[in-house]
Amino acid sequence: MITRWMRTRVDTPMDLKFSVVEQHRVTNLLPDAFISLKDGFDSAKGLRGYEEHTPAPESHPAEIDRRHGTVSLGGDQPFFTLFRSETHQGAPYSTVVADVAAFAGSGGEQDAVFVGLVKDDANYVAAWFSHSSGAAGVDAVVDGDLQTLGAVDTPITGPCRVAFSLTGTACGALIDAGEGFEPLVRAHLPAALTDHDGTDLRQPAALAEYRHGFGARASSGTIRLDGVQAGYFGQTGLRDPHVVTYADGSPYIKFGKVFLTMTHGGLAFFETAHWGVWTLDLSNNQLEPVAKLFFTRDGSGALHGDHAGHLVRDEENDRWIVATSTWGDFTGERVDVHYATAPLSTDLLHGVHVLETQPLKLPVDALPSEAVGQWDPHVARVGDRWYVAFVNARAFFDFYPALARSEPGSDFTDLSLVGADPTKNETEGVILQKVDGKWFVLASNGDNSPPDVRDQYPVYDLAMTQVGTLDAPHPSNIPWPMVFPAPGSRNRTRWMMVTFDGTAYHRDVLGYGTHGEVLVMEGKP
Repeated sequence: MITRWMRTRVDTPMDLKFSVVEQHRVTNLLPDAFISLKDGFDSAKGLRGYEEHTPAPESHPAEIDRRHGTVSLGGDQPFFTLFRSETHQGAPYSTVVADVAAFAGSGGEQDAVFVGLVKDDANYVAAWFSHSSGAAGVDAVVDGDLQTLGAVDTPITGPCRVAFSLTGTACGALIDAGEGFEPLVRAHLPAALTDHDGTDLRQPAALAEYRHGFGARASSGTIRLDGVQAGYFGQTGLRDPHVVTYADGSPYIKFGKVFLTMTHGGLAFFETAHWGVWTLDLSNNQLEPVAKLFFTRDGSGALHGDHAGHLVRDEENDRWIVATSTWGDFTGERVDVHYATAPLSTDLLHGVHVLETQPLKLPVDALPSEAVGQWDPHVARVGDRWYVAFVNARAFFDFYPALARSEPGSDFTDLSLVGADPTKNETEGVILQKVDGKWFVLASNGDNSPPDVRDQYPVYDLAMTQVGTLDAPHPSNIPWPMVFPAPGSRNRTRWMMVTFDGTAYHRDVLGYGTHGEVLVMEGKP
């Protein structure tokens, strides 16, 4: 059942006072919905579903014994064995987890477990966890050439869970000693795996060669593993919530759940994040991940985690409109709004999809200054015109809200400028919302705004004249004011707002870009 409706109880967004009713910490390296490899080593097939590789310098395999849900890798002489699975990811956002029952503990220079992506014995990128040396790190081996991308001294003991994660070009070694995963090392892929010469892991053909892998290396003795799991990387934090809408701006709600897109924080800055679809259960405010969206653009074929956008169900034209911001390969030069369309028969709300996008030509020439980019698009049809709200940036990071629209009867790609508010200098998260038949533009002023407007949510009309501010908590540097109507009791409209805060995930190791706990709010008249 799809619900669209209802009578409202307020005249403007300013008539609502919002308060937090639910808060979610949603860090997850490997969501259940996106696991493609799950092996408890209890199958009668043993390890026959894996290729076995014996990297240098040992070039000698372990003796393998599988019984009672445990794989033992051992020997009386030095060994190094990596297993390459049949599974891999369609985008460079991956996690491999191994359950370590015990290290060898027999002394010697080597006593380590490896997890990562494996092509063959001379080509792999993996996190390693060494009991003997008390260290962890990430290695990349390309054509037999070993490069340690990062390492740290830390006690490594079993039992534990160890993980390798890849988010774009950033990768890491993480460990769970019983209280959840903690990152030990963050590194970046070497040029040999990002230089577009056929080994770039952002290229689908190259990435497909690197399968989920795990293994062990020891001078002697036996290392025991209880299981391995792998699949798409989840998130270190969630931010930029944007409700999936119909073309007329009403929220897409099905079976009591509203669908929304969110940016999934990676292992580093914005270029390591990616985009996905979630549901918010309106009966209990619980979140569930249901889809991941990745993008190619500019004819390069490279896969990107572009995000901070809007997904629109345009039933009149039998299409999805997908608008994104090109943060997926951000280098500090510029960010642009791109778009794609897909037939409604393509279920973008479930599963994993890769879409080809192209630039959305925004009327920025009419704005008062040259820009380094635009982002945070919101698309809606008002009458017979399409409107696109967006952020225009004079510099990184100096930006303000703007609004464009089409001519009557034209498409959302044919735009002219309506207006902007260049008096602001850190205002983003631009949202179009209809209240009691009238349209408004909502945005958010960040911490670097002037004191008189700092931490406010400005509200504009469709001429981009500010008409007020939203009455709601402002819990991070620039939280998005994702206000939307939902069905309430007695056929009344329930006004809700989803946003995020600045809570980071191990910023000491991963730096800025992992923030985002999700806050669900309700607005009362």
